Formats: sequence, structure tokens, C-alpha cells
Amino acid sequence: MAIEIKVPELPESVADGTVATWHVKEGDTVSRDQNLVDIETDKVVLEVVAEADGVIGKISAAEGDTVEGQQVIGTLEAGAKGESKPAEASSEKDDAPASEEADATSGGEEVDVKVPELPESVAEATVATWHVKAGEAVSRDQNLVDIETDKVVLEVVAEADGVLGEIIHDEGANVVGHDVIGKLVKGASAPAKAAESEATESAEKESSDAVSPSVRRLLAEHGLNASDVKGTGKDGRITKEDVEKHVKSAGQSKAAPEAAAAPQTVSGNRTQKRVPMTRLRKTIATRLLEAKNSTAMLTTFNEVNMKPIMDLRKTYQKEFEERHGTRLGFMSFYVKAVVEALKRFPEVNASIDGDDIVYHNYFDVSIAVSTPRGLVTPVLRDADTLSLAEIESGIKELALKGRDGKLTLDEMLGGNFTITNGGVFGSLLSTPILNPPQSAILGMHKIQDRAMVVDGKVEVLPMMYLALSYDHRIIDGKESVGFLVTVKNLLEDPQRLLLDI
Repeated sequence: MAIEIKVPELPESVADGTVATWHVKEGDTVSRDQNLVDIETDKVVLEVVAEADGVIGKISAAEGDTVEGQQVIGTLEAGAKGESKPAEASSEKDDAPASEEADATSGGEEVDVKVPELPESVAEATVATWHVKAGEAVSRDQNLVDIETDKVVLEVVAEADGVLGEIIHDEGANVVGHDVIGKLVKGASAPAKAAESEATESAEKESSDAVSPSVRRLLAEHGLNASDVKGTGKDGRITKEDVEKHVKSAGQSKAAPEAAAAPQTVSGNRTQKRVPMTRLRKTIATRLLEAKNSTAMLTTFNEVNMKPIMDLRKTYQKEFEERHGTRLGFMSFYVKAVVEALKRFPEVNASIDGDDIVYHNYFDVSIAVSTPRGLVTPVLRDADTLSLAEIESGIKELALKGRDGKLTLDEMLGGNFTITNGGVFGSLLSTPILNPPQSAILGMHKIQDRAMVVDGKVEVLPMMYLALSYDHRIIDGKESVGFLVTVKNLLEDPQRLLLDI
């Protein structure tokens, strides 16, 4: 039976998405709850998982294609089986002489693996993740280790082909620029057994870590870890049925009567895990506390009718994408409206430096981006000179870099004003916290149909709340409300952006 592979339902403030990565090919055998494809929106990446065991049929949407919610992007033949691949090399490996393993590690010159030079404003860093182990073969320019600073992650790559001989500083160690953290033997090759153990370890890691989003949610609901449940899926993967069976059996054992009276004990999995904060998370925590404690922060609200922009996007979306190679989202309108409002209210674009007020005559807008390591605010430079297409492309590039940990320090520094869009996660209303030394931040929220009175008649309109948090030391209520009303008027009548009125 053919099952349609569909794009998940997108958040209301997101009109469409992009097929980011297919993890399978046509004809591949998949198991239930296995991640098939990633769908990328403005800020989040959605996973599409297999509904049942089977074989991938036709893939109708390639990577990079723009798709909409519930669109069919492929088919899955449920219950079918793919062709099994014979293990050709296993017998050959068994026949290899042991003497070859002993000679395999012979190599040449030993070179130091060093921490890169850190930016001037960064004193030290932390060894975040070693991607190879001691004794493993590496190739030139392969990423060996990630070094995490306050805001960016630096990659240390191999200078040449060889073998990683020694790891001097393990993960979590504090290091400074040019510290030697490991040794690389140029031209050496790893033993045959090392390759086998690597394959075995990667298979074990895949079987234990490849848990689909639905299984993760089910495990969290019952307070379980993946290691508590025995997987029966492909390569030992855990399925929803495995979790449900484990919970059912645990419930039956709890219901069994006790043979004799005994002191009451707590049953179930009550383990806990203590993990040190990353440098990025420490910096986020410090800056948030600094913003709350050192500013006179206040938030004012308004709401905006998004129907004009939604109609405009619906009319010109296809032509816009064909001409500019990027889709027309909401964020470009938000940025354009904010830049125009900043021109009219320069206090909102200013900052406090000691006893001085610094007025900025340029418009660098920070865009809040959620990444696996935490919330970051890369900067869109000179936003007043950019077109809608350039803004969309710039935001997409920053979001992808943030997700992959590729943001540079220059892309993180500066910024006069911040825009954060919690609507992609379903937030209806919030009070965003300032991003020091900036004086204001604008929060966008979920677009939701509400009954509104227009010219004495009740109409259902797509409405969105706006929230402007600002530093009352520099921005008065008149300026804050005027700024927010200007953004509202420009979004409700986008022609104003073109006519500059």
C-alpha cells in the first residue's frame, strides 16, 4: 500500500518551507518513525518521519524546492522490502594477516593540533566536541574538534592526511589561543581493527541515538530514557510500540500485590543528569540578567491586521521567487517597517554609553535565531539599503549559519535594534528582553484569526500582536507608542513602504 509523504502543517505565520535534506533515496528501506526529510522554514526545521516500515517510492520534491503545508512530496510503499546488500568485505577482513595491523600505524612527522587565534574580545574558550578519537585516520581539512567561545564556534581542521595520535585536552577543558590540544601524525594510517571498531561504534550510536521526534515525546511523557527501552526496529531503533509495551509491562509489575509489608519505596526511573553550562549559555544567562537589572525596561503592545501582506504575498509569491531565487516571507516586511520607523524615531535607534546618548545614523538590525546551542542574534547590516529579496536571502543565510554553528564573531557584533519572531513556535503574546546595549526590541507573534469590528461590522481577520520592550531611561512613552503605531500602519498598508509615506 502506498502512503503519501506530506509536509507537516506549518505554523500560521509561516506560509511555506523549503525541502532542506532528504535522508533517504528512492528504493531505500526505512523503518517506522525514521526521519525521512527535513523541511526548513524561516526559523525552524521540521522533521518528516515514516508512518510505517517500507520502501521509499517516488520522491516528487527535490532538495531546495519550495513546498506548502500538507503538500505531498513523496510516497512510501508500506510493508515492502528493499534489496539486501551482501557483506562482501567481511570475509576478506577476517583473512587479513595480523602482521598488517601492527605495521599500519607507521607514519611520518608529528604535528601539533592547536587552538586557533581567538578574537581580541575573547580571553579563553572551551573544547566543545572532538569529532575523532585518538588512533583514528583523518584526511586533510577534516574537522577534528570544535572550540566554543562566548558567541561563536571555531573549527580546527587537519593540516594533512594522517592519524590523530593523542588528545591532550578533552572535551570541557578551558584553553586559550594557540594552545596545543592534540597531536597529528602525518601520512600514518589507522589499524584495520580501528576501522572495524569505528563502524561498530557508529552503528551502536545510530541505533541508540536515532530516536524520532514522536518517540522522544513519548519517552519524555513517561519520564523514560532511550536506554531504558529495548528497540525492535531496524538496527535496534526504538519505535512507539516499544515504548508503549515497556510502559504497559511496568504498570503491570507495579499493580502486582506485595508479598509482605515493607517500607514504602519510590519505584521507576528517577535518575538525573548534571551537565555543565556551555559558554554560549553562560553568556546568554549573564546578558539577560544584565538587561533586567541595569535597564528601566518597559513593554508596550499593539496589534496589526496581516491580511494586506498575506494577500500581497499570495499574489506575487511565485513571480518573486522566480525572479529573485528566494521566497517572499514575512520577515522582510517586518525589517522594512522597522527601519522606516527607526528613521522617524531616532531615540529607538540610539543607545546609552555612560552619561552619553549615542545616536546611530545607520540601521543594523539584529535577527533573533534559535540554534541547537541557544538563542543568538546575528546582525543584518545596512538594512535600509537592502531590497525585500536581499533581506530574505540575508536572513536565510544567517539562520542556516546559526543552525550549523558557522556564525562568525563579526556577524554577531553590533546591531542597533532587534527583531524576534516567536510566532513560528506558536507564541501568542510575550514580553521580549532587551539585547544590551540596544535600547529596544520588537517581538512578533502568532497570526491568529480573530473577530474584529471594522466600520461597525464584525469581520474575521488574521491578527498579530506586536510587543515593543524598551529602555525607559532613553525612550519615553510618546516615542515608544509612536514607533509601534508606525510599524503597525506600515504593515497594514505596505504600499506606504514603496511611497515612503
